[in-house]
Amino acid sequence: MAPVRSCGAFYLYSFFLLLVSSESQSVFRGESFRRKLSVELNPGRPAPPPPGGDLLHVRAVGLNDTLHFLFCSQGAPTLLLVHTNSSSSTVEVDWPQFLMRNVSGSLRVEPESSILQSNAIVFSRLLEYDDVNDTANATSDLFPPYDLQDFTWAPLNLSGASALLCGAAATFANGSLCLKLTVFDSEGRDQMLPRLLHSANSSQLEVWLDGLLPRASRSRFLLELQAVGGAYPLSRVEVRRSIDDEFTPTIFKVLQWLPPLNRTSHGSGFLQWKPVSYRRSSPSVEEGSPTRSSLPRPQRGEEAFSALITAFYAEPETFGMNVSFGISGEPFYDRSRFLSWTVLLGVGTPPMDSFSPMVLIMMAVGLGTPMMLLVLGGVCICVRKRASASNYEPIN
Repeated sequence: MAPVRSCGAFYLYSFFLLLVSSESQSVFRGESFRRKLSVELNPGRPAPPPPGGDLLHVRAVGLNDTLHFLFCSQGAPTLLLVHTNSSSSTVEVDWPQFLMRNVSGSLRVEPESSILQSNAIVFSRLLEYDDVNDTANATSDLFPPYDLQDFTWAPLNLSGASALLCGAAATFANGSLCLKLTVFDSEGRDQMLPRLLHSANSSQLEVWLDGLLPRASRSRFLLELQAVGGAYPLSRVEVRRSIDDEFTPTIFKVLQWLPPLNRTSHGSGFLQWKPVSYRRSSPSVEEGSPTRSSLPRPQRGEEAFSALITAFYAEPETFGMNVSFGISGEPFYDRSRFLSWTVLLGVGTPPMDSFSPMVLIMMAVGLGTPMMLLVLGGVCICVRKRASASNYEPIN
């Protein structure tokens, strides 16, 4: 009887491991809906390309909705995401008015009644400071900022649903600032650190500073971002913590820039990132460097100029935030003269990491094996006690 029970427990345990494996694999294979992507550079404008910068439109069509990603280099680099409840919504640009850079309504999403929400991220300024005492405190010793609206941006370099934008200013000695946009048609994970998890409702922006001659041997940098929206822009930062650092080693939290708490819903926008930057173009754990973020604050009258924002929003609401690279004790920028940072902009529920199938199986084995040993040990003790008890002769 005891061997039968032991075998039954063993088979039950094996079945549990197989079940965990199959269920977790179905989650991590990214079995979700797909969007149909179409890419158009400078929509509706015949050659030659417009002076002053490009406008990229990536249209991501779902079953009954559409995401319009608009990436523009006229003025400060800007990514605008418009979500509509129609699979046939379109973008219309009045190019003569758009190029004037001061006319609201020169870029429209039609029909306007189909718009569910919109959010934009403007990369406004790059700030540099001399960290003489290695405190990573940027409140003093700031050099004059680099206003990205004054940069000269090269034409967008397209590759499928990805676009690379690089630029520099006259005061930008020997270096360049680049932004790479990637729009996704399904769920997945980037292969390079920080290996952010994305969905079909999000896009990824990689930002890197390469080869800039710093103005001090102990220079550190900050990047100023502006979140622009209509009635409910991204205005608060939420920190999500996890015990799992499988995909981004040593990083146990994710930061999310979200709308007001009472306006957060399944269809609202978000900006998401992990608090880490990298000092090499081929990122590795050893070259990772922590980042810190200031609290978002309203920026009425302090908005960076962006032709895309001016053209789309009549009365935008703007919040600004700084992301600083490096902390006390970390190498200074002059060591590698390279910095990279990655964010996601999307709508809906922000993607969240979960344990991979391998980790789940290891946890099941680690927790289940001691339990099985206890059960089997108890069975063996009971069997031996019954066997020894049956050896006594009855007393008359």
